[in-house]
Amino acid sequence: MWVFAAAWPAHAQQRSAPLPAGVQRIADAPYGPDPAQRLDVYVPARATAGAAPVIFMVHGGGWRVGDKAMGRVVQEKVNRWVPKGFILISANYRMLPVAPVSTQARDVQAALVAAQQRASTWGGDSGRFIIMGHSAGAHLVALLNARAPQAQREGAVPWLGAVALDSAVMNVPAAMRARHLRLYDDAFGRDPAQWAALSPFHQWTVGAPPLQMVCSTQRADQPCAQADAMARHVRSQGGRAEVLPQALSHGEINARLGLDSDYTRAVEAFMGSLDAEVARRL
Repeated sequence: MWVFAAAWPAHAQQRSAPLPAGVQRIADAPYGPDPAQRLDVYVPARATAGAAPVIFMVHGGGWRVGDKAMGRVVQEKVNRWVPKGFILISANYRMLPVAPVSTQARDVQAALVAAQQRASTWGGDSGRFIIMGHSAGAHLVALLNARAPQAQREGAVPWLGAVALDSAVMNVPAAMRARHLRLYDDAFGRDPAQWAALSPFHQWTVGAPPLQMVCSTQRADQPCAQADAMARHVRSQGGRAEVLPQALSHGEINARLGLDSDYTRAVEAFMGSLDAEVARRL
């Protein structure tokens, strides 16, 4: 588990890979005044028939490091989905120690709202967004998804669903009361009220979109146990949540999504179940 934490700074050094043929990148589109409040937008080089569905990606890095252009964040996802007629948007956000996790959550929501407002200028459909995140980004995406009715009152267009790639903090109070990574103390502090406010489990609201949680079976801290508990909680209140265990490392769950595999096809099956046009393009 401690090796898992130590690996993040190395991940943060990975930069963007060359784009495949037929893909263009619009770099550093702003959604706020801070230099960290930027989006990269990957679009098909040739216009596709009809407005494109959008995959909105949030990178991980322990709420402290990481970048929207890292190869493992975007490379295989762009390679697979943009040529199929999707747009992929990768978001940066302010991070620790400058911005607490509550501010990061607000940044991710602001980035989503801005991306939806501008989607048509990139050829996208504001009503066909799928939000996705890895690690800390998976926590932030799951939290946003849990609070979807509030986000919609604050300007977000209803999105189709969310894919959380290997978060072990679906239930923040449970994670904090167990043996945990030191970086969680930096992220969530010592106040149980703050833990609940940042916990997707505790913030889940009736009417939230469907959620798929991919989890590594190789991690000592057992993220699949939290994902299973989150899924039971959502289902008990009439929502939809799915768990996709994978015999992959934490980093592989991010880096290998988009490669031709049963794993990628299982994520695509969830995505396609959300919307007929998404299914058609997949």
